[in-house]
Amino acid sequence: MSRELPIGLTPPDWLVRNLQPQQAPVNRPAVVRAAIAMSLPLAIGLALGKPAYGAIASMGALSGVIGDTADAYRMRILNIAIPQLFGALGVTVGSLVFGEGWLAVATMTSVALLSGLISSIGAVASVSGLLLLLNCVIGAGLPLPHPWWLPPLLLSGGGLLVLALALLTWPLRSGVPERAAVAATYRTVADLLAACGTDTYDAARYAVTQSLNQSYDLILGRRARHHGRSPELVRLIAELNAITPVVEAAPAAHHYARPLPEQVPAAVRLLADAIAAGRRDPLDLGLPVPIGEPDRAVDHALRRAAEVVTAHNLDPRTIVDGLGRPASLRVRVLRTARNVLLSGTSWRYGLRLALCIGIAQALVSLVPVPRSYWIALTITFVLKPDFGSVFSRALLRALGTVAGLLVAAVVLAVVPRGWWDVPTLMVLAPLIPTLTPRGYGYQTAAITPVILLLSDLLNHLGTALLVPRLVDSLIGCAIALVVGYLLWPESWQTRVGDRLATAVADTAAYVEKAFGDTADPASRARMRRRLYRDLSTVRTEFQRALTEPPPTGRRAAAWWPLVVAVERIVDTTTAARVQVKQGAQPPSPAEIAQITLQLRELSEGLRETEVLVPVRTDLTGPAESILEPLRQEVAAARAIASPH
Repeated sequence: MSRELPIGLTPPDWLVRNLQPQQAPVNRPAVVRAAIAMSLPLAIGLALGKPAYGAIASMGALSGVIGDTADAYRMRILNIAIPQLFGALGVTVGSLVFGEGWLAVATMTSVALLSGLISSIGAVASVSGLLLLLNCVIGAGLPLPHPWWLPPLLLSGGGLLVLALALLTWPLRSGVPERAAVAATYRTVADLLAACGTDTYDAARYAVTQSLNQSYDLILGRRARHHGRSPELVRLIAELNAITPVVEAAPAAHHYARPLPEQVPAAVRLLADAIAAGRRDPLDLGLPVPIGEPDRAVDHALRRAAEVVTAHNLDPRTIVDGLGRPASLRVRVLRTARNVLLSGTSWRYGLRLALCIGIAQALVSLVPVPRSYWIALTITFVLKPDFGSVFSRALLRALGTVAGLLVAAVVLAVVPRGWWDVPTLMVLAPLIPTLTPRGYGYQTAAITPVILLLSDLLNHLGTALLVPRLVDSLIGCAIALVVGYLLWPESWQTRVGDRLATAVADTAAYVEKAFGDTADPASRARMRRRLYRDLSTVRTEFQRALTEPPPTGRRAAAWWPLVVAVERIVDTTTAARVQVKQGAQPPSPAEIAQITLQLRELSEGLRETEVLVPVRTDLTGPAESILEPLRQEVAAARAIASPH
């Protein structure tokens, strides 16, 4: 007979959130690439009588496996090749200061500062900064073969092997990942339409936002090179733009709390299938006769989307110019460099990382106690705020290391050093892409035995590696928590209200533009898409904060309903705009001014505050106005912001 645990033994919510595995599909091609790319270099090294060379190349392949997350082939080049260049530079610098005492400490600290600065630029730059510091740590901590150019050559070769395997099918599947991403977005929109009038609508709308963000990032990432010259790119952008009016019409349909006919989401799935297969033949959508204004809006948007999907020729100038051309590479580089150098956030993170790495390297190079590069390596992985909560990562790193060491203990004790390491690596390597989507702790558990197996080929310590690596991991986690987390209040006293206040202020601007006579549709659509993206970022930040221990996690939980309320305000604004477009009476300027004033007052009340504050909720206006539902949502948001 089961019985409940005593209250004192019930794990806290923040701990449960940290340990709960995330649901994600397994990327089977990435699993196969990991097995081949990490075992092949080791097999070649053993065949040539140079197992250390093979181990180093396999380490390079490990970094490529970690970065092998993109679906589009061009994005794979960016995600794998560019970080490999930084990794080669890092291992070169690290190997040159191996065993050099204070010089190694100063060098590692400087590299950590640079890594922290460039990590704030973007996703590829973040991975590049990580690999720069990671390989520098390895170079300064392991006895690598000479001459100096050999380790970076071997590491880069292993990483580029992963890229070569990933690009093998490019000639046969060029454009397929991009089409699949757009088709997936259409399917999430179909789920959104099916959820109209139900309690699952908010979750479906968030899924649409995520999918649109991913698709636009994937497609528009190619525009700097192709502009409007690629017919395939033009079509993909047009198809993404065509589904936007359908997304805008969904809130209007949901507002009436009446599910749409099943034929409507089925029609969107039909369009998704056509996009995925690259078909251009006419489609019978089978749409029912629309009944009211929301149905007419959805019907009109769907028929327009079908015209774009089945069109044989599209005007590239209209499509690309509607989104705005990207700035030149030189302008973007200068703009990015200026933003990084003038960003206080970038400098604070760089200093935190540099301080932690400096302390770790000093323990290794200056204190007469046997310590290893594993301390700095642990800090490098843990102290990545763009990868998640530092506190959570430190906790998961410790737990994952313990689990990984148990596996490594069996491997190092049972598997003879030499050729048996190759099939062992073929078994262990696929676990990395398999477990990484589950969470950081699971990734650590998969990576730890692989790194220890390869390290053993370089230092021949066997099971003697295990306990020192556990101690070093715990020391690294402690340094990251104390020096890189607790001593910097901004990292644990998260001002979630400030982030949300900015989103509320942008929402007020969107309300003004949504009903302004001078706002062109393209500008309005770009603003709405940017606002939803920002709200998605805010939601992600809040979800990270929920994994922090009290008081940060408890504070984030208190703010969470307000995040949802602001998303509902944006949805209701879009629904009202669609109704006006369908012929409803436009709101008066006084009504618009009142709502925007209330939103800006709410924004000012939220900014730079850590607790909910009382705000006024007295919104009045014509009950028959198109903005009455919006007034109700704003009043609800302001009521949430008031403590009870």
